[in-house]
Amino acid sequence: MYWIALLPSREDERVAWGWRALQFTPRVAQVDEALLLEASATLRLWGGRKGLLRRLLQACEPLAPAAWAQGRTALAALAMLRLQLRGQAAPGRIPQEFALDTLSAAREHVPTLERIGCRNWGELRALPRGGVARRFGAALLEALDCAYGERPEQYAWLQLPEEFDLKLELAALATTAPELMWSAQRLLTQLQVWLQARHRGVLALELEWTLDLRRLNGVRLPRQESIVVRTAQPVQDIAHLRRLVGEHLSRSTLSAPANHLRLRSLETTPWAAGSKSLLPEDEMKGERLHQLVERLSVRLGEGSVLVAQREADHRPERMQRWQAARQGMGANAAAVPRSAKRPLPCDALYPPWLLREPLRLEVRGEKPHYQGPLRLLEGPHRLETGWWDAQPQAAGARDYFIARSDEAGLLWVYRERLAATTSEGEMAPVRWFLQGIYA
Repeated sequence: MYWIALLPSREDERVAWGWRALQFTPRVAQVDEALLLEASATLRLWGGRKGLLRRLLQACEPLAPAAWAQGRTALAALAMLRLQLRGQAAPGRIPQEFALDTLSAAREHVPTLERIGCRNWGELRALPRGGVARRFGAALLEALDCAYGERPEQYAWLQLPEEFDLKLELAALATTAPELMWSAQRLLTQLQVWLQARHRGVLALELEWTLDLRRLNGVRLPRQESIVVRTAQPVQDIAHLRRLVGEHLSRSTLSAPANHLRLRSLETTPWAAGSKSLLPEDEMKGERLHQLVERLSVRLGEGSVLVAQREADHRPERMQRWQAARQGMGANAAAVPRSAKRPLPCDALYPPWLLREPLRLEVRGEKPHYQGPLRLLEGPHRLETGWWDAQPQAAGARDYFIARSDEAGLLWVYRERLAATTSEGEMAPVRWFLQGIYA
């Protein structure tokens, strides 16, 4: 058997360290003040003891380091850890020399045992078992046998929860969003450990705080307030979640001081690690596009950051629609720039800028004008679509041209091939429209 005893340096990270340990072995238990791991069955998976300890302890970010000790039994490893914390540990120490107070079951009996000259495990083990059982109880002998590996050790093994839900009592009342954010970072750290242990990415989470007051200035207050943070793609990166939560909190106002903070996952999905290239130039550094879009959407507002969604339509003004980026950039969607549209089924050359709505041009002597007469350089490129629309005016039957204006430069214009009729039944003049501008 190979046991490791862990003592996190921060009390609030005890649960997160337990979740982290479950990534290396399913046998993890909380015993007294420490976490105990039995890893003999999984050592070969991690390259032996050194490999396991290196992965478990050295690469422990974002958690703070933890004190540790190892032993042949759980209680021996726990005793070694307690001796190390006192500065008394030394390589090669044997259980017989462990002080009595390093065994939890013997602590309440230490004064009595010391009066009879019994100060360590070896001297306690040398006493008559019958007398020890009658005077101190059978539990002490059972613990001593377990410490020496003569009796099987039984513990309640930790299990990862299906959903992340942790609550934290604040050290002091928080009155502003930045004060809440300082405590929220500790919960986000534990969320990342849970996500890594469950091999999942988070899509939505809720940060909730409990108000310390029920009424303020005669106004009844809710018991809790909360914010919901959503991401377009599954996330394990604590830095991105921290920025998103910070942006949301900066736009929130606390109705009263808060005394508790709660973080829970609303939606998660299995985590698929991204593939990486071996070429140095392919290793892009910095923030990903969807992460930047999410932060800007929170900071500037949903309606201020838009993303284009392609539509199955050949009419240029209907080939895409714009919607809030946080809704449009799903797990399989990406931002589509205005110039990256599906090409026409003809040889027309798209301009780099399209008008939001086609602009009707003045026609003089059957020649279109825009800041002066236009000279048609290329065309016509014919397009006919939209006949399935319920509104006849939505159909498109157009001839596109590249035209030059002495004032505006190169333009993209079209004329309607089907002339409209007047109320008297006569054919109306052919209409021309400006669709785009070449820079």
